[in-house]
Amino acid sequence: MKESDKNIEKLIDKMMSESTLESPSIDFTSKIMSQVLAAEERKIKAYKPLISKTTWIFIGITLTALTTYTIYSNNDISNFEIAKTYSDKASALFSGIHISKNILYALLVVPFMVLIQIGLLKNYFDKKYEL
Repeated sequence: MKESDKNIEKLIDKMMSESTLESPSIDFTSKIMSQVLAAEERKIKAYKPLISKTTWIFIGITLTALTTYTIYSNNDISNFEIAKTYSDKASALFSGIHISKNILYALLVVPFMVLIQIGLLKNYFDKKYEL
């Protein structure tokens, strides 16, 4: 084993002594970096949200239409026995809970404020980390 290692080492020494030292060209680094940047640009995919803007608009319009229809419709839900049964159970379940006006206002306003902050933070980070 030692003899084969010595033979390999002699061969490597001989090859190294015969070869000359080559130095790279002056613009070697810039050429390599341009190739790296070109390769990275091909790998970068454009950001595509999971839910598109048109889908969000459709969802918003649908929810608004359903809410408006529910508020302004003349249908009396209490005429249906199933609805009456469930409404009686729900009113019995929540009859002991008293919510102050301040808590009610907070429950109505806080979700909208959170949504506004999410939008503002998203825009901030999009501008900060844009490519």
